[in-house]
Amino acid sequence: MPTAIIADDERLMRDLLRTRLGQVWPELEIVGEAKNGDEAVQLVGELQPDLTFLDIRMPGKTGMEAARDIGDASQVVFVTAYDQYAVEAFERGAIDYVLKPPEPERLKITVERLKERLQERAKSAAGGAVAKPDGAANANLGDTVTAMLSQLAEKIAAPKPKYLQWIQASIGQDLRMIPVEDILFFRSDEKYTCVQTEKFEALIRKPVRDLAEELDPSLFWQIHRATLVNVNAIEGVTRDIRGRHLVLVKGRPDKLEVSRSFLHLFKQM
Repeated sequence: MPTAIIADDERLMRDLLRTRLGQVWPELEIVGEAKNGDEAVQLVGELQPDLTFLDIRMPGKTGMEAARDIGDASQVVFVTAYDQYAVEAFERGAIDYVLKPPEPERLKITVERLKERLQERAKSAAGGAVAKPDGAANANLGDTVTAMLSQLAEKIAAPKPKYLQWIQASIGQDLRMIPVEDILFFRSDEKYTCVQTEKFEALIRKPVRDLAEELDPSLFWQIHRATLVNVNAIEGVTRDIRGRHLVLVKGRPDKLEVSRSFLHLFKQM
């Protein structure tokens, strides 16, 4: 049974990758998780996993720095949220990667590639050769990746945003990672918080008061104790016959009530 560890400083992303891998590769055993590159290197030494899923940008050792230390001890799979240029670089270098958030259909492609490489290693071992990860992918891995991604050095070196970038939400029996910029508004009731996008509605258990502290206040305005709205989704503000101020949401019939204590946000509009 193949084994792997996951290294990402975001717990939600580790959980989602573990879940998605379980769906598309149930035989894969996740034997450990790390919150940074240093922990990843330590776990590889202790557990000797066949595969190591490394987030590129982590505190302490980055994924690239950890990959240099890991070398041939485990086949490295980079986890990246970067754009198409980075993906093209990975493809040219025959290095395995997973895009954030990991979607099952795209993850299947990576899994099939990994299975083939593990089979090649098993055949080499059975034939008496020393089994090592794919040479094109892992030979001089650190130098290869550094060269390929030199145009992205500033992004990789930049500190992570201090605000939430993703929301993990339930849609029926499924979990989805939703980019915060795609969310029109959050609205809470006594038990759940509704996450509304242009295409669907999802549910989370985190209350608005907690979200308000974790989201970028320049992107999301709290307009009510139970409501946060994406500034870019605001079409306008109107008043009803009771004198209440209501936010109109672009492309939606929803009208979100504005509490008196938050009216000052709209004086500039």
